[in-house]
Amino acid sequence: MKLRFSHVHTAEETAEVARLAAEIWREYYISIITAEQIDYMLGKFQSVPAITHQIHHQGYEYYLIHNGEGSTAGYMSARQEEGKLFLSKFYIGKEYRGRSYASQALAFLENLCQDRNLTHIWLTVNRDNESSIAVYKRKGFRTLREQIADIGNGFVMDDFIMEKEIPVP
Repeated sequence: MKLRFSHVHTAEETAEVARLAAEIWREYYISIITAEQIDYMLGKFQSVPAITHQIHHQGYEYYLIHNGEGSTAGYMSARQEEGKLFLSKFYIGKEYRGRSYASQALAFLENLCQDRNLTHIWLTVNRDNESSIAVYKRKGFRTLREQIADIGNGFVMDDFIMEKEIPVP
């Protein structure tokens, strides 16, 4: 099934991203981090005010991921940094996983990089998120290093930094 990616511009689209974030994060991350950390991170990074600030003041671009049946299957966000694309958020709803959506979304981002002459995509991923790490490795990402970031309220993000080189057309 061919996916469609729509750039988030409106308040309604931003609210849809925040709704998806709450749904996906609470379902997916509960086996990796505590419910308290999930709630804290949703408020700090994926609430409507946080997303709006990221778009208007930090250079993030958000995209909704739509399947061919008209449903919103997930979302992602990225921003350009020093000739590279930082993939900040990439989430697919539970019922859409395992359908090659990640492959299509990463291909979309690779095309975006090529159009903008960006040489790499890089990201952070929780070190205990084995399924996502496996997907990224299959898609050509390599682990560069580990990073522990204090995000406040007594919580940290314990991540791998991964990167993929994008061929110049």
